[in-house]
Amino acid sequence: MQTNHYSFETNCVHGGYRAASGQPQEAPLVQSTTYRYYNNADVAALFDLESPEFMYTRLGNPTLAVLEEKMALLEGGVAAVSAASGQAATLMCMLNLCEKGDHILASTNIYGGSNNLLTVSFAGMGIDCTLINPDVSLDELLAAAKPNTKVLFAETLGNPALSVLDFEKWSAAAKKLGVPLVVDNTLATPALCRPLEYGANIVIHSTTKYSDGHATSVGGMVIDGGNFDWKASGKFKGLTEPNESYHGLIYTEKFGAAAFAAKLRSHLLRDFGCTMAPMNAYLTHLGLDTLHLRMERHSENALALASHLEQSPYVAWVNYPGLSSSPYFELAQKYLPNGQSGVLTFGVKGGLAAGARFIEHLKLTSLVVHVGDIRTSVLHPSSTTHRQLSEADQIAAGIQPELIRVSVGIENIKDIIADFDQALAAACEG
Repeated sequence: MQTNHYSFETNCVHGGYRAASGQPQEAPLVQSTTYRYYNNADVAALFDLESPEFMYTRLGNPTLAVLEEKMALLEGGVAAVSAASGQAATLMCMLNLCEKGDHILASTNIYGGSNNLLTVSFAGMGIDCTLINPDVSLDELLAAAKPNTKVLFAETLGNPALSVLDFEKWSAAAKKLGVPLVVDNTLATPALCRPLEYGANIVIHSTTKYSDGHATSVGGMVIDGGNFDWKASGKFKGLTEPNESYHGLIYTEKFGAAAFAAKLRSHLLRDFGCTMAPMNAYLTHLGLDTLHLRMERHSENALALASHLEQSPYVAWVNYPGLSSSPYFELAQKYLPNGQSGVLTFGVKGGLAAGARFIEHLKLTSLVVHVGDIRTSVLHPSSTTHRQLSEADQIAAGIQPELIRVSVGIENIKDIIADFDQALAAACEG
């Protein structure tokens, strides 16, 4: 069955795996580190990158392969490589593009962990990073680039700023600079936005969030769009010149449109070992079966809660790109017309102290360091996920001291609203 001819919803259910006659209907969990062969020639072909079979689970596994195929299909890419976490996916993606002396141009509104990775850890490796407001003009974006810029990096939906990326502007800048545009699509998921259709070249995910959807499995994914001309760019010798690790193999000649994914697997995954566990891949693949249904409900509930909070006497402000009051409303309608995901932020009147009391009075809603699963949860980013940033840097990333991040679940919206109402009343009237 050629699932790429089916609708997105059908591909969520059937993509990546089709049972042979008499075989398991559900893609099986292959909990094995090793794979048996019967002659040296077959094993030699593995190490020469001539065989698609498996040699060792650090580099690939049948269960991981099923998940990778489905993720590539859902995003519209040519290949995908799984990783141990979203952070590992970002790490390997960037190191597949950059080396000592190179420069990354990234949005200020990226996830705090990505911010620290690019600006602190990479600095120790000799890779420079400039953070820029994603809403600047195209000319300002281009002016922030350097001769050694190798990649532009942004998020479809900023976490937790909830900015919506202007794909047209950022992809135009990437094309002008001759570098790929890498987009983290974690919060939107391909159910709501497919960045490759708007000019992105590589997509990354923390599959720990909505892809899994049930808070069971940490993981990450890098999807190769197959739409960047590495040779024409002239900036990526690791992909276009002979690789001595594999007897002079040239990735672009050997693997064509999937050269980036092939190098990521055979080089970065081989050397760093940031491998997703087969069990996590199995559970994440199960989660993807219902991605289209869950994202519809997450988005509906988030918009309803955001609209309700805008009318609350205890709330100072609400930020959700699906609201007409959002500065990103028009971009959201352009790039996420079928829903704006399940994350919103708001500020409780009374500032930081009132916000803390609000969280303590919630009953149904959970306080967790997570977003994107079926249960409604809250977090105070300024004192938790983004605490490594200075106050000025937090403000630049859209994080006010009183900001409460809400990951809206798929419970009945009446129960969610009732829980928020009672907690707000207790926090502001008590």
